[in-house]
Amino acid sequence: MSQPLRVGNASGFYGDRFSAVREMLEGGPLDFLTGDYLAELTMLILGRGKMKDPDAGYAATFLRQMEESLGLAAERGTTIVTNAGGLNPRGLADRLRELAARFGIDVRIAHVEGDDLLSRAKDLGLADGRHGRPLTANAYLGAWGIVECLRAGADVVVTGRVTDASLVVGPAAAHFGWARDDWDALAGATVAGHVLECGAQATGGNYAFFQEIYNVKAPGFPVAEIHPDGSSVITKHDGTGGAVTVETVTAQLLYEIGAPSYAGPDVTARFDTIAPAQDGPDRVRISGVRGVPPPPSTKVCLNHLGGHRNEMTFVLTGLDVEAKAELAKAQLEAALAEARPARVEWTLVGAPGPDPATQGEATALLRCAVLDPDPEKVGRGFSGAVVELALAGYPGFTMTSPPGKGAPYGVYTPAYVPNEAIEHVAVTSEGERVSIPAAPLVRDLEISSESPPAGAVPPGATVRAPLGRVAGARSGDKGGDANIGVWARTDAQWRWLEPFLTTERLRELLPETSEHAVRRYALPNLRAVNFVVEGLLQEGVSASTRFDPQGKALGEWLRSRLVDIPEAVL
Repeated sequence: MSQPLRVGNASGFYGDRFSAVREMLEGGPLDFLTGDYLAELTMLILGRGKMKDPDAGYAATFLRQMEESLGLAAERGTTIVTNAGGLNPRGLADRLRELAARFGIDVRIAHVEGDDLLSRAKDLGLADGRHGRPLTANAYLGAWGIVECLRAGADVVVTGRVTDASLVVGPAAAHFGWARDDWDALAGATVAGHVLECGAQATGGNYAFFQEIYNVKAPGFPVAEIHPDGSSVITKHDGTGGAVTVETVTAQLLYEIGAPSYAGPDVTARFDTIAPAQDGPDRVRISGVRGVPPPPSTKVCLNHLGGHRNEMTFVLTGLDVEAKAELAKAQLEAALAEARPARVEWTLVGAPGPDPATQGEATALLRCAVLDPDPEKVGRGFSGAVVELALAGYPGFTMTSPPGKGAPYGVYTPAYVPNEAIEHVAVTSEGERVSIPAAPLVRDLEISSESPPAGAVPPGATVRAPLGRVAGARSGDKGGDANIGVWARTDAQWRWLEPFLTTERLRELLPETSEHAVRRYALPNLRAVNFVVEGLLQEGVSASTRFDPQGKALGEWLRSRLVDIPEAVL
């Protein structure tokens, strides 16, 4: 049997652990090291940076990491594939060539472009009626530009906006010589890429049952050992922190997904066919993944400058917290008067406990978030009005921050363009430009996804307990939508959870979802259900006035709710 391809990850977002690149290169053998630096919010941040400096627009952190580790990667024979190019992959590739020349490192650097549709936004119908021309407009490219660069001998491949999983699919497809219609192999690599893309989330980071694997050592970053058929084993370097179990991997599989048919530009991976299994300590085998052709359109991430925002938080202590909150609201609303921002949202967080022994136990927070096109309305005019209440407000008046001038915010919207409208180009290390044709349009292959019923719910007495006693969860943002994936730990718990946790039940347990459309998907192969709550995060992370704007803690809120659980499954 041939050796598997070892692909590691060293970044799950722009701002992830700086030392991870060196740790991964030193920690064990790797054929490829990937790094994901882009999110919808990151594209907005890079877009604003490029407005000030046309030569910017890439993840500068990656360049600093390469100053430290590019020579080590070359010594180890590890090829690097990253989307750190952001809005300027050519610029980052040029900076990397300068760096390599300065340090005398012999590496071939290629890049992928064509995702940036900003100059064609009007022709492609991407302008927004409310916000006008977008600040950024980037298509989610697939893996085949990366494949072309690697086949031409690149040691480093820099991309702009590709799907996160493509950073893993590209190396696997190039190494194993897959064709563009090897749907099952491509789907398997897509799933491996989805597990790797968020770094330490696959190895115990943000894990619901963290106390079972908790240690002081930071979780290691994940590695996928990919086989010629697209199956893989998820693992990590020996001696690193965290753990790789079926449940840590399941948690990441459920992160920021929608329907079980996970559509991408390379393949539509069927998440309802994934079969994870423990394959030894810190090793989880993923097999059985089926794939069908990708859709005829490509997703585009649009960011618009939406206006300006600010927030101030009042500290409420002791007795009569709700009355104090009402007084603060009334006084500030009156002070703002005609200068009231277009959107004002109040959130009361926490409640003092009875007979609090510490001041912390006696405290609640009242947060006021404001948005307006006019920076003056949300700037010192707003925050100054809050401060002016300091000696004229509720007893114990204090705040968590001094007055500030506010900041711009962006509005995220997804759009779709025909695949053939994308000009996907691989630029090899020799400067040759290779056009990547659009994905072939193929009639969907039928794959049966029928699953056996969950089975009979255990009879007998029930216990009132937190849902988290028997279920894990992970949640996140999908633009303005939020997803909440919930999994059961045993077959018996799944037989109870699947019929119990309906859409209606979710609305009862999380009342803030009640005014939103909710879609529910069952994934019996993972003993999981996934919910997508439409519009809960408003117009995306940057514009959201929610206390948890990325929806990261929704799953933990759900797990804390008390429900009646059969004693037999506890």
